[in-house]
Amino acid sequence: MCGRFVINEDAGFLGDYFGVDRIVTDPLVYSYNVAPTDEVYGVAEHQGERMLGVFRWGLIPHWARDRKGPLNINARSETVATRPAFRDPLRRKRCLIPAGGFFEWGPKDQGRRPHYVTMADRRPMALAGIWSSWRDPETREWTRSCAIITTRANGLLASIHTRMPVILEQDHWGLWLDRDVRSPEAVAPMLEAAPSALISHHPVSTLVNSVRNNSPQNIVPLTELF
Repeated sequence: MCGRFVINEDAGFLGDYFGVDRIVTDPLVYSYNVAPTDEVYGVAEHQGERMLGVFRWGLIPHWARDRKGPLNINARSETVATRPAFRDPLRRKRCLIPAGGFFEWGPKDQGRRPHYVTMADRRPMALAGIWSSWRDPETREWTRSCAIITTRANGLLASIHTRMPVILEQDHWGLWLDRDVRSPEAVAPMLEAAPSALISHHPVSTLVNSVRNNSPQNIVPLTELF
């Protein structure tokens, strides 16, 4: 799964990096401990334009009666095309979720040590996401929310965790975001683990275990802290 990640780039930089036509949000404050229900950046297409906006992390299906249902922060690649909460967004509302990196915790018998995972060349990650629009029946206000798609971990991360987010390379962005492509089969080949050579990881302090701790220290290699 992916339960925490990092946003440490400016909206302007991300807009350029992802080739967006418009930025439709105010900048978010950098976060070194993004947690479920936080606001996160997302890249999506609308009426032929690629836009950078903001989504609530934790997908609320458009048919939900309220916000009190399951906290859908992740969608498994194996079932994203069939689960009721995810199948329509996979067909019509796919997005990229920019991240500086994400955290995974090691197995219990190894002390649940957190690790920070980044691209090997430190460029931003493009996490495969889906999104939904939900309207509060009482206030009539709209909420855009998202979930990150996960898959089986690659060889590098398998010793830490069995799952990892799907990371999309640039040559897949156009097809993933194309809202005219509505066949799950067309995008299914993208939902595989990134090659091990593309990513790196290092153990970090257990400070990240608490959402109250939100500083650059969360991503510093453990060997540099002592």
